[in-house]
Amino acid sequence: MNIVLWVVAGLLAAAFFASGIMKLIQPKEKLAAAGMDWSEDFSAGTIKAIGALEGLAAIGLILPAVLGVAPVLVPLAAVGLVLIMIGAAITHGRRGESQMIVVNVVLLALAAFVAWGRFGPESFSA
Repeated sequence: MNIVLWVVAGLLAAAFFASGIMKLIQPKEKLAAAGMDWSEDFSAGTIKAIGALEGLAAIGLILPAVLGVAPVLVPLAAVGLVLIMIGAAITHGRRGESQMIVVNVVLLALAAFVAWGRFGPESFSA
């Protein structure tokens, strides 16, 4: 179970780090042109904030456990991603983008799995 949690956390970290960095460095218009139509509903500052939160959560999924410093941050980062995905699903739902909601729910489920596993049976404090 520990290995599965590490793999899922690593995949989530890679995906959200890349997504977060893209939101931080790309202008809003470029994101919209790349198919992220939802970005039209938010200010550039809000998009940058979402990107920063995604990047920090990605780092929080891996670094605390690897360094052995405050490993409780791993499940907290996963909970943060669950909250981000709830917001993303709501945004896509309002826009009628049902295919994107499916992606959000899958990512939400993976993050919830990591949170459950690291708070519970495979806690780093055990």
